[in-house]
Amino acid sequence: MYPTDARYTKTHEWARLENGMVTIGITSYASEQLSDIVYVELPAEGDKTEEAAPFATLESVKAVSDVYSPVKGTISAANLRLQDEPGLMNEDPYGQGWVARVQLGEGATLESLMDSKAYAEFVEAEGGE
Repeated sequence: MYPTDARYTKTHEWARLENGMVTIGITSYASEQLSDIVYVELPAEGDKTEEAAPFATLESVKAVSDVYSPVKGTISAANLRLQDEPGLMNEDPYGQGWVARVQLGEGATLESLMDSKAYAEFVEAEGGE
């Protein structure tokens, strides 16, 4: 249901660590709850992120929502395709719909985040899938 190579937050973001770089996006559950995503305000390369602090904004047909960083670090890339194709976040949230890549800050880890099983249980407890 949720990719096992990622970790998850209670605010429905996912984080995948690859070579010291963390790719961040929103979960399929979040994209379903938001419905059609029509606009994404992305962070700029070089911006600093703090754990659990907003770093991007999504606009859907239902609401405007913040995207929270699961880690402290520095934005190394933003997914500029989302400016023209925000629907990628609905169509492929764990692939082409990623939001940003973050270079981990000193001492930052993904250890406090949920694994896919724990996240699935969390979503179910919230009344989701």
